[in-house]
Amino acid sequence: MGGCFSDVKGGQQAVGGTQQRPIGGGDVGGGNNGGYNDAVDLFFRARGQHGLFSQIELSLSASKLRDRDVMSKSDPMAVVYLRKGDGMLEELGRTEVILNSLDPAWIEKISLAYHFETVQHLVFHVYDVDTKYHNIPVKTLNLKDQEFLGEASCVLSEIVTKRTWSLTLSLHNKNLQVGLRDLGTLTIHAEESVASRTAVEIIFRCSQLENKDKFSKSDPFLRISRVVESGGSLPICKTEVINNNLNPSWTALCLSMQQFGSKENPLVIECFDFDTSGNHVLIGKLQKSMADLEKLHKERNGANFTLPASHHSHEKVLKSQLFVDQFCEKQQYSFLDYISSGFELTFMVAVDFTASNGNPRNPDSLHYIDPSGRYNSYQQAIMEVGEVIQFYDSDRRFTAWGFGGRAYDGTVSHCFNLNGSPDGYEVEGVEGIMAAYAGALHNVSLAGPTLFGQVINRAAQIAGQSLSYSHSKYYVLLIITDGVLTDQQETMDALVRASDLPLSILIVGVGGADFTQMEKLDADRGIRLESSTGRVATRDIVQFVPMREVHRGSVSVVQALLEELPKQFLTYMRTRDIKPHSPTPP
Repeated sequence: MGGCFSDVKGGQQAVGGTQQRPIGGGDVGGGNNGGYNDAVDLFFRARGQHGLFSQIELSLSASKLRDRDVMSKSDPMAVVYLRKGDGMLEELGRTEVILNSLDPAWIEKISLAYHFETVQHLVFHVYDVDTKYHNIPVKTLNLKDQEFLGEASCVLSEIVTKRTWSLTLSLHNKNLQVGLRDLGTLTIHAEESVASRTAVEIIFRCSQLENKDKFSKSDPFLRISRVVESGGSLPICKTEVINNNLNPSWTALCLSMQQFGSKENPLVIECFDFDTSGNHVLIGKLQKSMADLEKLHKERNGANFTLPASHHSHEKVLKSQLFVDQFCEKQQYSFLDYISSGFELTFMVAVDFTASNGNPRNPDSLHYIDPSGRYNSYQQAIMEVGEVIQFYDSDRRFTAWGFGGRAYDGTVSHCFNLNGSPDGYEVEGVEGIMAAYAGALHNVSLAGPTLFGQVINRAAQIAGQSLSYSHSKYYVLLIITDGVLTDQQETMDALVRASDLPLSILIVGVGGADFTQMEKLDADRGIRLESSTGRVATRDIVQFVPMREVHRGSVSVVQALLEELPKQFLTYMRTRDIKPHSPTPP
């Protein structure tokens, strides 16, 4: 088969079909950080920054890679970059890791916008991922820790002008350095994204699989590939591995029309016995279209697997069968479908007033207000995030709190109204937040410690109360902080409770503190938060951004927020089957 697909769980998890893929609005379930995002596009188009483009997905495969592992084969992953005008590389996305393979065909697609009026230089790097990193999500891997296998480059238009929309490139050393010459090849296949919102949720089950293990039962998983016009096939997803079972039933897959093409498009379904070495044994295969699978479900019939013909025998029809226990067509709505139908984002902000920020009167304080008008890190975060969120909020009345300061009544508070009002916590627009923040610096003494729990619980209370009169509001809490959490467990408990509510939390870290704790709150590593009672968060609602990375130019607050927020928004709406409002008749 050429290896197993890995991100976490040593290659045994599902890839490509376990979550609903959004039609724009962030990538749900993928590692592609640089692809098209309709929320980002709308935000910039509103400012006149747009061009004519077509949405493209790239599928990657490689052949005859260098083997850098002593006891096994390389575990390759590909990274795709866009070379910018200044020569710097902007990462567009990463594939999954495929274990023990020198001829990988990656499932994870790389999405990007093809701008007709621009020459887009693409650079591809292939790495051998060290075994000790196999349980770490690819988006968090430090590439310097991985073994470099080769590089290739081309212009995007070279791919899309080919009749097959495929291009094969020879891999070479970085910057064409002299060294090993035969590093293998990389093939890039491009497809224009399908705008259809149709998706199919499907549950597969098998019976009487042949046992391929000597001392136990097989550990089966399915790989599904779509047959393309050139006659080859592109892998689109795989199920999780079910250990020691000859009659497995897998978790539901959700496949978009972008993945399966059309209901008549042939799909190749292969069943393998998983092996940790990557040398998985084929149990059987069959070819069916989505229409065929739907018919199997309706008629409650099974389809027999076959083993391909060999030099010594004809194709063998097996007793092993594939069944479709569930086949459900559904509509996948995008982030903009909800926003354009009247759903709103409501902005909340909480500012850290702990003493570790330094005296606001001193120029080296993180709270120092520069007379020249230059923003400090708190002001910059408020302005950049607020500018994005107010774009999606009609009344532009925002909640503003402070925490960790000695408030107007003389007591240390971990959730006080930034404007000093005992009753009203709302201010008018981003300008109102900025004015309330500046006023609070004159009236609130910095204290401590750094506690998030009360602010998160208050935000969750407001979000929860909104459900009694509307399901059209979604809240975004921005917490700006410089310090190390004192109440990490209380914060985790509050986040787990809030994961059931229409709420996302963006934490922006300012200053040079160690933000390891904050990164643990952000479940980007694939491990959901767990409360002190053992309850697991229903979804990831936290995004952490260190402001020092913004200052270095390695990340934009706008991009960081809108990369995660639409995904979190859509996960909430879809899991509760909340649909966009129907258009009002004229």
